Amino acid sequence: MLETFIKFLLKSFGYLGIFFISLISASTVFLPTPLYLVIFLSSIYGMNPVLIAFFSGLGMTFGELTSYFIGLGGSKLLEKKHKKSIKKFENFFKKYGFLAISITAFLPFPFDIVGISAGIGKYEVKKFLIATFIGKFFKAFLLALIGFRLKWLPSYWSY
Repeated sequence: MLETFIKFLLKSFGYLGIFFISLISASTVFLPTPLYLVIFLSSIYGMNPVLIAFFSGLGMTFGELTSYFIGLGGSKLLEKKHKKSIKKFENFFKKYGFLAISITAFLPFPFDIVGISAGIGKYEVKKFLIATFIGKFFKAFLLALIGFRLKWLPSYWSY
């Protein structure tokens, strides 16, 4: 049933559908979506792995802005009482931010924690977006490439 729905979704909306599924999946933990299954199956169905990774990476990147802005707003609320702690976040992200964000965006890790931390540390949003995209793109590309290589699965999986 889920496979049929994903197949319908991909045939109807294509890469734009992958973008929106990725955006929704990354922007909330309250609406779980089988994002990695969608990425994997879309390449089995014949979609281009690079384009899948691009649109999925872009959607996940913009979706992660919700956690970033939650952290940014939280830092403003906590600024008076926890100035020292916030300064530690700021120093960490100045020193390691880009690399830490890129790596954790690639790993199977609850990235919302990183987004909130980057917001608390007032890490530059432009750098946050670029670093997040790099990690999310390569994660999606790896999943899509695995699906592309496994096209030998039953013929009813063809797009």
